[in-house]
Amino acid sequence: MAFETTPLVDGLGFGAIVTELESAAIADPETRKALYDLWIDRGVIVFRGLPDDPDTQIALSGVFGLPDVHPLKQTTGQGPIQELADIYYRPERGDIVRLPDGRRVGAWLPWHFDLAYVERINHGGILRPVTLPADGGATGFLDGLDAWERLPADLRDEIGGLYVVYRFEGDLAGVRYGPKAGVAMERMNPSTEEIMSRIDRLPPVAHPLMFTQQETGRKVLNFSPWFALGIEGMDAAASHRILDAVAEVLIDESRAYFHRWREGDMVLWDNWRIIHSAAGIPAGQQRHMQRTTIAGDYGLGHRSAWQEAVPAVS
Repeated sequence: MAFETTPLVDGLGFGAIVTELESAAIADPETRKALYDLWIDRGVIVFRGLPDDPDTQIALSGVFGLPDVHPLKQTTGQGPIQELADIYYRPERGDIVRLPDGRRVGAWLPWHFDLAYVERINHGGILRPVTLPADGGATGFLDGLDAWERLPADLRDEIGGLYVVYRFEGDLAGVRYGPKAGVAMERMNPSTEEIMSRIDRLPPVAHPLMFTQQETGRKVLNFSPWFALGIEGMDAAASHRILDAVAEVLIDESRAYFHRWREGDMVLWDNWRIIHSAAGIPAGQQRHMQRTTIAGDYGLGHRSAWQEAVPAVS
């Protein structure tokens, strides 16, 4: 084989580290198939030892699907670099939250999967650091396949056929489900404020709370605590009961992998089964990441007629 693999963490049911992959081998059909199959099997891949540049990142992303442009990110440059999006945190304009322990952090994000708030969810992406902070900045990953197996049997039976309604929310302290107590939003990035000013262009959508992974027949717990409003067609009390219980099982950080970035890392994740979060960095530091977006559509999302009926949980 044209590369070597090792587990991310011994005993963890997902994830792999790929080394010894030469950039020239990315074009080889057998290597591409082996990498794609590994991605479907393991969900998260950390690549180490490849050239640390945008062209390699874009070429590697092409192994796993066609490029897409993230609808909320500006692209950079011209030509092929348009497939790359910059993710900046700058002390003078980025989101800042205060965590329950009193720390002020930027570049913090709650647990979620990308694009829950649109009908067509991208299949994945590859993230690469350009400028790393001196402290912090870990990215967390949790596996929806593992979470489904950990759900109590009665809860698995109850959520079959249910759809969760999502809508974009820029207030990081407004997450309704999962660990959030005591998070306070001190400042919102101006670009997020601009998105919130035209939120009517992003109407509510719904995605199933469970679906079956096409390639393997395995069931995936499909829930993004960030952006979730409630369960479609269900009253507030019943919706909160179910989603609180689901979130409690899903967000077990003893089952998570937290990636501590090194220069040259490239991290790929399957956005149809893996949720992720960002642990944040000290508010006075800077961070610059670049990511690709790998197109796809699992075909299960739909526009929702949801009218706000589930109040925010206090």
